[in-house]
Amino acid sequence: MSNRTIMHVDLDAFFVSVEQALNPELRGKPVVVGGSPEGRGVVAAASYEARKFGLHSAMPLKTAVRLCPQAIFLPGNFHRYRDASHKFMAILADFTPFIEPMGLDEAYLDVTGFESLHGSIRQMALEIKRRIKDELGLPASVGIASNKVVAKVACEQSKPDGLIEVPKGGERDFLAPLPVGELPGVGEKAEQILARSGIKTIAQLANTPSAALKSRFGVFGEDLQRRARGIGSDKVEPPAAAKSISRETTFGRDTRSRPFLKATLRYLAEKVGADLRRQEKQARCVTVKLRYADFTTITRSHTLKLVTDNDDIIFATGARLMEKALSLEKQPVRLIGIGVSNLVEPGGQLSFLDSPVQRLAQLDRTIDRIRDKYGFTAIQTGQTLLLKDVFPEDEKDYSLHTPSLSR
Repeated sequence: MSNRTIMHVDLDAFFVSVEQALNPELRGKPVVVGGSPEGRGVVAAASYEARKFGLHSAMPLKTAVRLCPQAIFLPGNFHRYRDASHKFMAILADFTPFIEPMGLDEAYLDVTGFESLHGSIRQMALEIKRRIKDELGLPASVGIASNKVVAKVACEQSKPDGLIEVPKGGERDFLAPLPVGELPGVGEKAEQILARSGIKTIAQLANTPSAALKSRFGVFGEDLQRRARGIGSDKVEPPAAAKSISRETTFGRDTRSRPFLKATLRYLAEKVGADLRRQEKQARCVTVKLRYADFTTITRSHTLKLVTDNDDIIFATGARLMEKALSLEKQPVRLIGIGVSNLVEPGGQLSFLDSPVQRLAQLDRTIDRIRDKYGFTAIQTGQTLLLKDVFPEDEKDYSLHTPSLSR
């Protein structure tokens, strides 16, 4: 049995909760973040009031409005959510340096030994919840256990705005009565396979002979059984360095307009370039992603001779890849994206302090500072100005209302 204590903290209905914190009139109402129900997007998040009508993430918005016509539908704003996430992680870092973020709105914490600072781990969790509520206006649920698997399940069972602590040695008993679908790693398909064998609870999964599970799921079957018995990793690992950076958006309507596609690609490329510079990285490979009206998706990549974090180079490379792909396909485009990979630390000295490369780098950094202070739309290239006639401005940036809440 593990001697460590793991805490899983999760912000409830994150996107919706952020919107409700900014607009208290939305509290207590069925709210959906994801876009207009007249569009073809999907639910990114639904309030608990909306979930009572059967709404859930990834559900088509047209289905959501049919199930809950009184719901309030919001387009969402990734910038707000990213800002809230940064503040959330900063609060967690005040309690322990051992944090493993799992997306924007949840994280594992190794809190072994921290009871001496807070009286108990439970008191520590309550203080974390209080600070998140007081400083961000957001509800958080917490699970505490000896490993990540059980802590995650405890957190889910405590929702919304709850706290469950599983005592050491009680992991298997805690999991036993729960539906097998509540166990991390058991997706919808695995749940159906298990149900056909009469396995509906985690206790039944834990008691199933290993050989039977291995015959159905291979090596993964043994792992499932260990989890069902309350055995899991207690290793909390900091996030690895990013291996790539990308941005994409799905259009409200399919398009063949080359100027519009280039303008959107330019916008996304500038976002990627700013992320590169923020992370103090440079990239050697540029990739463009296109999804057509029939959902066919392609990617095209080009390896640069020299690493770069420059917007112009990233966009120009992506534009060439896009033009070549579009020349071979007559369908309208549903989604466009651009990314960079093979990231490295900047290295080497420039031969000439006033070289064109150096001037471009200085220009990008100057634009970054202006946008950080006044917003993206405070300074633009001619190409991205085209977007103002298509996408509304929201908090000094274009709001790309898409199923994936484009960043």
